Amino acid sequence: MKTEFLLDPDVVFLNHGSFGATPKAVFADYQAWQLRLERQPVQFIQQELWEHLAHARQQLGDFLGANADDLVFIPNATFGLNIVARSLALGPDDEVLTTDHEYGACDNVWQFLSQKRGFQYKCQQIPVPVTTPEAIVEQLWQGVTHRTRVIFLSHISSSTAVCFPVAEICRRARQAGIITVIDGAHVPGQLPLDLRAIDPDFYFGNLHKWLCSSKGSAFLYARTVRQPLIEPLVVGWGWGPERTLSFGSDFLDYNQWLGTNDVSAYLAVPAAIQFQEAHNWTAVRQSCHKLLTEAINRICALTGLASIYPEDGEGFYSQMATVPLPQLHDPEAFKGALLQAFNVEVPIVVWNGRHYIRISVQAYNMPTDIDTLLDALTTLLPKHT
Repeated sequence: MKTEFLLDPDVVFLNHGSFGATPKAVFADYQAWQLRLERQPVQFIQQELWEHLAHARQQLGDFLGANADDLVFIPNATFGLNIVARSLALGPDDEVLTTDHEYGACDNVWQFLSQKRGFQYKCQQIPVPVTTPEAIVEQLWQGVTHRTRVIFLSHISSSTAVCFPVAEICRRARQAGIITVIDGAHVPGQLPLDLRAIDPDFYFGNLHKWLCSSKGSAFLYARTVRQPLIEPLVVGWGWGPERTLSFGSDFLDYNQWLGTNDVSAYLAVPAAIQFQEAHNWTAVRQSCHKLLTEAINRICALTGLASIYPEDGEGFYSQMATVPLPQLHDPEAFKGALLQAFNVEVPIVVWNGRHYIRISVQAYNMPTDIDTLLDALTTLLPKHT
């Protein structure tokens, strides 16, 4: 399927997880929306945009298992966390509990706010190799105290690619009266997602990654009962008693009207959903998972290091996995050598002092891509460790 994408055919692209990749058909739809906006900007923004955004949110809601009015489009996942974290009234008596698997930009959001407001941002270690979902829940819960107001964690971790049992964590948190904020940056398109079943208080995710939509498309979900907590991150025409533009609720108005901006990436999301439906994406994910499992096993056999996942990996990773490497002299230099010498684009992760390679397998990847990666590792690891 590589010919369906815009990727450089000479590059072995095993880094879909960083920024995604958009199919030609979806990119063409995105550009068509841009052209439509430019032909009559006033009419498009003031008269047509409500209907187009409502349609796109409905398509997205059906895909995510959520009510459309509980979703807003946002530029990226980090933006979504800023909306939620800045809205929550946290103070010196409160704690936000997280794990040591979280994305650095999201850690920065909480640390920035904790310094200003005095709450504690508390990190609970979840060691690898992971064993069972039940063990992860119990390990996380060791960090819960009477001061815990919020639990924040990834559905799929960026650093370790571990899939966390968020449904059970959200269920347990609801019983304890703890707000849940879930980072689903890597989930839509990589895992089947049913937000009604998970029932988080807040959930945000990227659509430009594994759903393969255009860059700058993401979403924020908020349970209806939690939406009054949300304040506008950007105050504009969506706020105030005399709104000239309204989507019908404070939650939508506060977050969908950011001033003049290009919303074409949002409106192209249905095209991305349709692209995956047309190409039997359930089968694609299964094929990618199988190829990724083979890659993990081959790399572990090469290095002699154990995987961070259970043997079958079932439920702990889908199309993205992190594999241990020997300690490297210079991780950035090693990443550069993979690209320069073998045309392999893949990230090297430094997590808890150890070095890993994070492999993404998407529809456009083939077994020969993994062969090239193994050839590169076999050649370069002795020179860089």
